[in-house]
Amino acid sequence: MDTNANTTSDSARGSALAFGFGRTKNSITVFGALSAAALVAVIALASSGHSANTFMWVRAVLLPVVAVLIHRLAVSAARGSRRAFDRLRALAVIMPIAIVGVDLIPGVCPPWYAAMQAVCVLPVVRVALLLRAARVAR
Repeated sequence: MDTNANTTSDSARGSALAFGFGRTKNSITVFGALSAAALVAVIALASSGHSANTFMWVRAVLLPVVAVLIHRLAVSAARGSRRAFDRLRALAVIMPIAIVGVDLIPGVCPPWYAAMQAVCVLPVVRVALLLRAARVAR
């Protein structure tokens, strides 16, 4: 009887962990979609004759690529890779701080772009919180 209770407990923990990683992967997908929308906004801005500086172009192109790489890390972590979990957890904490911190440097980008980037990293903040909770639960 005791083994059944442990099996049920492990099964429940596994399904909760899978659900948590599902939410993590969804948040990263939202981050990628918002980053792609920021790229489209920069393209639209530049094509309408307004100025888009190099920083805006580089950031707008890199963040969707980073979202794909982070999603791959989340998939690996969901499959049980401790190394991927640790890397994803670190990136989820560092990225929002770095993105918002650089945007706050005066003259780097217009305020609307900084606000857009802040909105883009909100799903990454959610990932950091989800992974922190997963770490505590482990």
